[in-house]
Amino acid sequence: MKNTALTPTHEALGAKIVPFAGYNMPVSYEGVNAEHETVRKGVGVFDVSHMGEFLISGSTALDLIQKVTSNDASKLTIGKAQYSCLPNETGGIVDDLIVYRLKEDQYLLVVNAANIEKDWKHISKYNADFNADMRNISEGYSLLAIQGPKAVEAMQALTSVDLSAIKFYNFVVGDFAGIPHVIISATGYTGSGGFEIYCKNEEVKQIWDKVFEAGAAYDIKPIGLAARDTLRLEMGYCLYGNDINDETSPLEAGLGWITKFTKDFVNSEALKEEKEQGSERKLIAFTLDERGIPRHDYDIVDAQGKIIGVVTSGTMSPSLGKGIGLGYVPTDLSSLGTKINIQIRKKSVPATVVKLPFYSV
Repeated sequence: MKNTALTPTHEALGAKIVPFAGYNMPVSYEGVNAEHETVRKGVGVFDVSHMGEFLISGSTALDLIQKVTSNDASKLTIGKAQYSCLPNETGGIVDDLIVYRLKEDQYLLVVNAANIEKDWKHISKYNADFNADMRNISEGYSLLAIQGPKAVEAMQALTSVDLSAIKFYNFVVGDFAGIPHVIISATGYTGSGGFEIYCKNEEVKQIWDKVFEAGAAYDIKPIGLAARDTLRLEMGYCLYGNDINDETSPLEAGLGWITKFTKDFVNSEALKEEKEQGSERKLIAFTLDERGIPRHDYDIVDAQGKIIGVVTSGTMSPSLGKGIGLGYVPTDLSSLGTKINIQIRKKSVPATVVKLPFYSV
């Protein structure tokens, strides 16, 4: 197992450390519900330095990115970021990622930790036709997610950049916590606002310490991966390995909005055909009508007990106080208001298909 630059800090704080995507990562500090509420109402900090970062540069960088990603990266101007995915050749998804345009001919791709090697090989395979300069800088960089409605106010004293002026999915390269050049990105995985800070490993401890000094008056807390999961699920954000994978198409996963057929990309013809004909199944959001906690891989059944799908993500929502989840069902059972059942051990618990997000401010 690898460590992040902050692993000793998490251990000193008494975090529960678990193996995750090849790293020792803090899963919780004081408990999922308390940490979840901190981010929803105040400000919390996640160490997500396990994420992967690739630098793609040169005159053909955009051409390569356009080929391997589903979204239209030509729309990006310097200082903007874009959610996208890497389609595979067989209708599924290699990974989901964020593409940042750093300079005229330089892009940063931020990928999931468990997929770093797989993504690198996949993109490299297509780069044979483009010969863009590719650098895997994952090992040298750290990433902090400072999330919550008080993030802007709590962090403003640490930078000369006007944090309130950075729009969602925009970023600035500027000074932060005494470090001159870090990426301050108005992105995150929680739905409660805030920033993600990209810096070098040797800089992250100084930034972490200053963030907690500046945030002390706002009751800032460290947050683990367990609350990160409940926060993202309340927003209906897909998690790679659960809700999307090598066998799920972006269209059936509800990611048609990042699948742009204005360009040619990997497997675009087959996906275009799927869009025209309609997907056979769809990823739905549901809430339980009775008490219970839906879990990953639980069966979704109809009124007669016939299996019609599977839960991909599920939890007891800390914000809503009821069971929520995502799962795949046949398209004709995916309409809002449709009644389904979740098989929780020996009990079939009624549930209703609902609109995302589960939680809204």
